[in-house]
Amino acid sequence: MRNGTALLELTRTIRRLALTLEEIAGHPALHRYVQEQSQALIRIYEESPRLASIFATQQRWLMGHVGLAMHFRRDPNDSRKELTVSRFIEVVHRNGVASRNTADAFIKEMLHYNIAEYVAGGDGRTHPMQPTAATVRTFTGWVLAHLRTLDHIDGGDRLARFLERPEMLGTLQPLVADGLLASKPVREPKQTFSLFIWLNNGGIVMDWLMSGIDPEHAGLERIPTSVVSIGDFARWLKLSRTHLGRKLREAEVLGSIGWLGPRGHSVMWVSKSFHQEYMTVQAAKLAVVDNAFAACFETSQGA
Repeated sequence: MRNGTALLELTRTIRRLALTLEEIAGHPALHRYVQEQSQALIRIYEESPRLASIFATQQRWLMGHVGLAMHFRRDPNDSRKELTVSRFIEVVHRNGVASRNTADAFIKEMLHYNIAEYVAGGDGRTHPMQPTAATVRTFTGWVLAHLRTLDHIDGGDRLARFLERPEMLGTLQPLVADGLLASKPVREPKQTFSLFIWLNNGGIVMDWLMSGIDPEHAGLERIPTSVVSIGDFARWLKLSRTHLGRKLREAEVLGSIGWLGPRGHSVMWVSKSFHQEYMTVQAAKLAVVDNAFAACFETSQGA
């Protein structure tokens, strides 16, 4: 009973420490802070496009989180908890992230491009795997960007505390993965956001669109971006111009994007509702990271 009471008090403390989705979404400077975050993620993409492609669609992004969580939760003394191809496929399928075939193709791609690697022991589908050091560094950059945003919102010191104890990543990331898998706003975003999350590099497409917005214009019905040429945009993203153009046309039909003048010769705009969809997902994601950080910090403090 005493342990149950202590756990309840710990949960209440964590909830007080962590920002809620509503608190984050309601912050008047959220756009400015998320814009800085998007620019940080774009820099990660530019430094390592292949590695950043893990986070380029929602499905791949969630599979990447699942794989990292399995790695950090592994027990070298218990083969049943190792990250293997077969276990990865099973966990991805069980959580409704992707089909078994898609999960299998994803993990093979990760191995092929040295984003993941086999470690000693076993063979074939029972062979243990781990993310490469470069992958962990890239994901650490993702964590730093989100902790910095949370600190901007409430003046906290999460980033400094994390940098003092970077080994906290192994405890933090699995909690982030759990939160993302359980988050309805993250798993089931609104219509325009949903269009892009299934596009290769769709997450980067939205980050780029939103990062070029003047924060002073964020409340307009039609918010100007920095995009003029679809061709230039597609080349930077290493996407098919035809494929990107098709998605943009679908978004245009929804009234979510458009051009201030002739297509291709004027600035693209995004609608206020599309901007709000994007910010809602960002707020939900930040709330997940903050809850995970609060739980991780409380656990480390009590140890």
